[in-house]
Amino acid sequence: MEPDAHDPDTQEVVAAVLAASRLIVGMSARALAEVDDSLTLPQLRTLVVLADRPPTKQADLAAELGVNPSTVLRMVDRLAAAGLVERRPNPDSRREQLVALTAPGRGLVQRVMERRSEEVAALVSGLTPADRAGLVHGLRALTDAVPEAYPDSPDHPGLRLG
Repeated sequence: MEPDAHDPDTQEVVAAVLAASRLIVGMSARALAEVDDSLTLPQLRTLVVLADRPPTKQADLAAELGVNPSTVLRMVDRLAAAGLVERRPNPDSRREQLVALTAPGRGLVQRVMERRSEEVAALVSGLTPADRAGLVHGLRALTDAVPEAYPDSPDHPGLRLG
């Protein structure tokens, strides 16, 4: 049975999720600006995706990001020029290159995520214990609805939730 998008309960949930999404994107933008104001949120998202995996083919990165391969090519060019990613020959195919984070890229992701975590911690510390428990329950239900799209990384639990 499909949910009714016009149902008041559904509309209230949609409005709350969208508001929370804007809040989290804003936190990510502030954290990024505090760490490195020369990068964009799409560039950070690319770095975060690369932080969760071994060296990756550009086509696979494009699929993960949901963008055209040409967009990833330009993004990787910019990130490589900034020293945040590197291209490596693919040992399985001479025609392909793999993209990987550099040590500075990994450090940048870590600093941005730490800053974002600090801001989230400050925000949720003002909630009552009951509100925190309800928030955890609701967010887990939301992320459990599509686990393959937003997996946790063992190295960065919750890294890709925002």
